[in-house]
Amino acid sequence: MDEKKYTTGKPIIELRGVTKRFETAAGSFVALNQVDLAIPDGAFTAIFGKSGSGKSTLLNMIAGIDRPTTGEVVVAGTALASLTESRTAVWRGKTLGVVFQFFQLLPTLTVAENVMLPMDFCSTYPFRQRRPRAMALLERMGLQAQGDKLPSALSGGEQQRVALCRALANDPPIIIADEPTGNLDSNTASSVMHLFGDLAKEGKTVVMVTHERNGVPGLNRRIALTDGVITGITEC
Repeated sequence: MDEKKYTTGKPIIELRGVTKRFETAAGSFVALNQVDLAIPDGAFTAIFGKSGSGKSTLLNMIAGIDRPTTGEVVVAGTALASLTESRTAVWRGKTLGVVFQFFQLLPTLTVAENVMLPMDFCSTYPFRQRRPRAMALLERMGLQAQGDKLPSALSGGEQQRVALCRALANDPPIIIADEPTGNLDSNTASSVMHLFGDLAKEGKTVVMVTHERNGVPGLNRRIALTDGVITGITEC
């Protein structure tokens, strides 16, 4: 990949002076402290840091799941502070695909129905196209034969690939993943990491929180986060 593209390319994600403070019984806790960050369009970025460093809070800022105490978040040209809660949900469904550590598949829906959920929520595809699209995504992940099974019938690695299909359902420009391999064995984790790398090569912007310091193929940038502060950015 062209390193210059990711050093100078137009940002698709920007955090400007973002601070997030939580009020707890023990007092005020600052999860993010004056974070300035620009992630170029099409880059594959990994965020590293110890537990409690603010990694998940940073992802929540990007996804509009949480709002900063001070500062501004702009994603894909949208200032998230300008959106109401209901508009944020629709914006998120079309703009971001989110992958979690614990899959979060609905246990009473089939695999294909889980993948169809974002399409149903945002009406991004006509009804008749939704199942064929879901099955095409599952086929890409080698899971077409599992489409009519419940998630409980699948292994952890298979469930994570279903979750990735769901994240891709609306063809969003951005994929964010919070410890997507945290519950997988090393071989399965490597396979899933390659899938994220492939998505970045296809032009998706991928932002991942991970402890996998090695074996992240296609990575363009590493961001180190310590106590809510960015302490290093390394181009790969």
